[in-house]
Amino acid sequence: MTSQVWPSGGRHLWPSGGTSAPQSHSRGHLVYAAGGVLTVHTDRGTSIVPADRIAWTPAGCPHRHRAHGDTDMRIVFLPPSLARRIPDRPAVFLASGLAREVLLALTAPREDDGFAAQAYGRGARSRLLRVLVDELRETREQPLHLPEPRDGRLRSLARILSETPADNSTLAELGRAVGAGSRTLSRLLRDELGMTFHELRTQLRIHHALVLLADGHDTTRTAHACGWANPSSFITAFTHIIGTTPGRYRTGRAGPRDR
Repeated sequence: MTSQVWPSGGRHLWPSGGTSAPQSHSRGHLVYAAGGVLTVHTDRGTSIVPADRIAWTPAGCPHRHRAHGDTDMRIVFLPPSLARRIPDRPAVFLASGLAREVLLALTAPREDDGFAAQAYGRGARSRLLRVLVDELRETREQPLHLPEPRDGRLRSLARILSETPADNSTLAELGRAVGAGSRTLSRLLRDELGMTFHELRTQLRIHHALVLLADGHDTTRTAHACGWANPSSFITAFTHIIGTTPGRYRTGRAGPRDR
């Protein structure tokens, strides 16, 4: 891993499969993958950060990162006055064109081994950070953060779905494996995660699909590996959640690594 870190942010170039040690920070921070895909793991759940998404981790929240595909990770720390304007929990936001450019401007490397943020005075950096936060507040949160279930049976269910995304077992069949009936699991899903079994399974499959696409798999292979019987159904589900087709995402996900 190659890193450049400064008080207001940083840049890490991760090889595929690279992971960080568990850590926490006194300030909340935003993470953007200018290339590749990131997952952010906390005790509150897991966020996946594909291209054109920005992940938020609050101050004091233990977390670790994992790279899928060669990943160019950018980090911007927020002062408390701005962090208060973002939810006090992990979240993923759509990166507008302006938000992306501001974040890249604040984290771009320079030929003299410095960083672009040095080119801005304190007042200019503060204004850019306010613009960045305003852009995040104007966009909608993305369904790319999965909370960590509290109930042990629900955690077991989520683990099975995550580890075997191609398995098409019913909720009743999976319930026998985790020791709970389908009605109990449905109630727990609604109460703890605010989603149905179908929504949970789809979310986890899309998470897995993003990782496979980042590793270079094509749409058809990814669809089958994630449990879809045909690519068209996968494309529909992927587009609904990510906002673009798997093919467009795969060809366009490589970001401006030299910026």
